[in-house]
Amino acid sequence: MSTQPTFRFDPARFFEARTGGHGAVVGIGYQAHGDDWAELTLPYDERLIGDVATGVIASGPILTLMDMATSVAIWLKRGQFVPQATLDLRIDYLRPATPGRTVIGRGECYRLTRSIAFVRGQAHDGDPGDPLAHVAGTFMFTEVGMSTEAGMSTGVGTSTEVAK
Repeated sequence: MSTQPTFRFDPARFFEARTGGHGAVVGIGYQAHGDDWAELTLPYDERLIGDVATGVIASGPILTLMDMATSVAIWLKRGQFVPQATLDLRIDYLRPATPGRTVIGRGECYRLTRSIAFVRGQAHDGDPGDPLAHVAGTFMFTEVGMSTEAGMSTGVGTSTEVAK
């Protein structure tokens, strides 16, 4: 008999119930989601400016946004919140964010194994066709043994897809 919770991860409720943490401090909020993707927002805030002369937001808060958006995408694809750690998150900045605009981060989880999640995403400030940055990365699940109950493959570190 499984002792796992039977509810599905709901990012809107997750962000409503949040009371602290780094994402809350920088102002990251929920916007939308699908079965394997999430869109989060980073409203423009003078506290986040990295270049006072231009008013451009620093790169750090955008990286934080994308780390959270891709993390939420993993929980959506798995259907539940599970502890995980960012192993690698490569970010390519394509241009500075436009001062005064909200940055939108979209993360997608495109493959799961028993212990690893593969993600990608992009950040933009109003036009997805003109992104600020692209990300690609991997996350590691920190609790072994939960994955087979969630319908996962048994491959360790392989690219075996999740059985649906």
